[in-house]
Amino acid sequence: MNKPVDALLLQPNEAFADYQKNTAARIDEGAEAIAVAAGARVGISRPHESAQLHVAGEATYIDDIREHAGTLHCALGLSPVAHGRLTAMALDTIRALPGVVAVLSAADIPGPNDCGSIVHDDPILCPIETHDDGSSWGEIRYLGQPVFAVIAETRDIARRAAAKAKDVLTISAEPPVLTPQQAHAKGQYVLPPMHLVRATNEGGAQGAIAKAPRRLKGTFDVGGQEQFYLEGQISYAIPTEGGGMHVYCSTQHPSEMQHLVAHALKLHAHDVHVECRRMGGGFGGKESQSALFACVASVAAAKLKRPVKLRLDRDDDFLITGRRHCFWYEYEVGYDDAGRVLGAEVTMVSRAGHSADLSGPVMTRALCHFDNAYWLPDVAMHGYSGKTNTQSNTAFRGFGGPQGAIAIENILDTIARTLGRDPIDVRRANFYGKDTNNVTPYGQVVGDNIIHELTAELEASSDYRARRDAIAQFNATSPVLKRGLALAPLKFGISFNVKHFNQAGALVHVYSDGSILVNHGGTEMGQGLNTKVAQVVAHELGVGFDSVRVSATDTQKVANTSATAASTGADLNGKAAQDAARQIRERLAACMAAHHGGRPEDVRFANDKVEVNGKSLPFSAVVAQGYLDRVQLWSDGFYATPGLSWDREKMFGRPFYYFAYGAAVSEVVVDTLTGEWKLLRADILHDAGRSLNPAVDIGQIEGAFIQGMGWLTTEELVWHPQSGKLTTHAPSTYKIPTANDCPPVFNVKLFDGPNVEDSIHRSKAVGEPPLLLPFSVFFAIRDAISSAGEHRVDPPLTAPATSEAILRAITAVQEG
Repeated sequence: MNKPVDALLLQPNEAFADYQKNTAARIDEGAEAIAVAAGARVGISRPHESAQLHVAGEATYIDDIREHAGTLHCALGLSPVAHGRLTAMALDTIRALPGVVAVLSAADIPGPNDCGSIVHDDPILCPIETHDDGSSWGEIRYLGQPVFAVIAETRDIARRAAAKAKDVLTISAEPPVLTPQQAHAKGQYVLPPMHLVRATNEGGAQGAIAKAPRRLKGTFDVGGQEQFYLEGQISYAIPTEGGGMHVYCSTQHPSEMQHLVAHALKLHAHDVHVECRRMGGGFGGKESQSALFACVASVAAAKLKRPVKLRLDRDDDFLITGRRHCFWYEYEVGYDDAGRVLGAEVTMVSRAGHSADLSGPVMTRALCHFDNAYWLPDVAMHGYSGKTNTQSNTAFRGFGGPQGAIAIENILDTIARTLGRDPIDVRRANFYGKDTNNVTPYGQVVGDNIIHELTAELEASSDYRARRDAIAQFNATSPVLKRGLALAPLKFGISFNVKHFNQAGALVHVYSDGSILVNHGGTEMGQGLNTKVAQVVAHELGVGFDSVRVSATDTQKVANTSATAASTGADLNGKAAQDAARQIRERLAACMAAHHGGRPEDVRFANDKVEVNGKSLPFSAVVAQGYLDRVQLWSDGFYATPGLSWDREKMFGRPFYYFAYGAAVSEVVVDTLTGEWKLLRADILHDAGRSLNPAVDIGQIEGAFIQGMGWLTTEELVWHPQSGKLTTHAPSTYKIPTANDCPPVFNVKLFDGPNVEDSIHRSKAVGEPPLLLPFSVFFAIRDAISSAGEHRVDPPLTAPATSEAILRAITAVQEG
């Protein structure tokens, strides 16, 4: 007999029970209980606000919304060619199919045929246009590019009709450019190159390299990564009165969807209403790239005056949307006998894809994170966003930061091996200083540096030195299986590089029964943002967690929102919600002081009680009295991050409000005959400041670690060299990590220390920074490979370190 959900929740399996014990050991539950009793609602481990809905299958996603009568379904006709000229479309053939209601092309879009986030170079549907020489054709930019949209009575009919694209499109194919190296060789970029240079000595980076006792020169490759959100791209557009449009969209950026849909329909922003209660994952893939689907669904709905839903199949999602940028590096460094870098020059070339999308900001962040945790006195960095005939790459957790930082980590790892020193000692020799050597190449002072003490604590708690010796002894007697160990530190800047994005708004409503509703501009994608914002409001008003509810992100409630990205969700929206709640609390305090005496500033709100002049009143009674006294029981709140500046042309300023820090130690075993490997143990110490919710933050750290490990090891993107088709476009060929890839020993702990900046309750962001922690896995694999050649040859390992790549590196090491 099936057990009820509640009973199942009370009977976790053995593995989950072990996980619970491990989590409890990392969270001081006794201290949290005391804090709650004292009135604290932040710094407390609370379940995700939708946890019960998730496990019960009751959480509503876009595809779960009850469909309106007359709803139609849309599918996209995709280009079967990666590069060429579209000269004709026989769409009447598809229009004649049973169940097909309409087939739309670029000519049916009322407004601009563009969904570019920053640069307007990204067509919604490929247009056929008349050119200066009188010829008519449209540029096919990649295999999978949407050319037309089929609207049908059912999703199955729409998909089957759209699949006939190869039969109705006339395209003259041309050779595609697929790799960043090819684009760089052709000088083919989606944006002008970027250069970030610091010269502390005459001659700059090249002068310092020339004078250095030792030099290193090489290249390196890092692959891209598919977001692989569980809920694919989806939009549901419903026409409203007066020519308006209500769009339910799985997006990290409702305001941008509102603006782009309005442009496509030639409407004002106030005519378009975008709503998102939650996403089934985003990871950056729904920051800008949800726009095409929102626009197509809305154009179809407006033209047919019926609701239209567009939900992508997983294969189509892979073929249409972009992902993390792959990077190719060419570098030269000079260093001394201690491994200190004296000068460095690096060229980074990304695979941007066919349009700019967010490639500019991604490259900016990559350049600003090449330093990672290290002082680089003379440095010259050059960033090129290669234009390729592939999907337009976009945001992904880390947003270029991981691609920038792994380059210097690879360099330092090679320097350590060349010198015969432990990599941790070379890394420590290059760390930023506290009072000197503490300015980044872009001019920001690193004033919150805790990397020294954090790394020292992890080195001791992970028993790094003893394990290093034990691994050397194991490898000396094991000819086939080789173990490797690595420690990787991180410093990650928190804020949008674009200053004006660092703002947020919120609404807080206190109802006359004492219950509270919150709305803010951030979006919930499973990361726990709504949970943290609810805790902030509960803390500010002194009520229980269950008194606060957070509603769907809605462009008709909070306007002009920024994307939930750059790890700023809780920082920005938490502060805005706190501001709104504080205004209400102060009004109620003044009201109570007027009734019961005392000063308003002495009125205390905690544990659903209000203490005023020696009296203890229920919060609900105070609210009821406030209503009778005509006290405003709702408020808007606003927050803008202070102190930021950024000169995009000079690549100079203070782009980040603060830095988050962390470090991880990973131990692996590699089979030198097959290239297979296993992560045996991971120890993580991460800086979350004064965590708003330790359980949620630890979950984010664990998830980021495993996701980043997948990027660097198993998740390989392969395009066919002739056709340009992405061949790894489904779970059968694209391998993300599973629960079985988690290490049997997984120790995660939060570093004890507040944020020096006035962030929300002195917490720090945890969305993106932990994705750099699995660098330790990659370099542990590299260490194991190196041992196969007794550490005489630097392993030529690239990422992802698939079994094939590992075998190639082992062969090179053994033959060297």
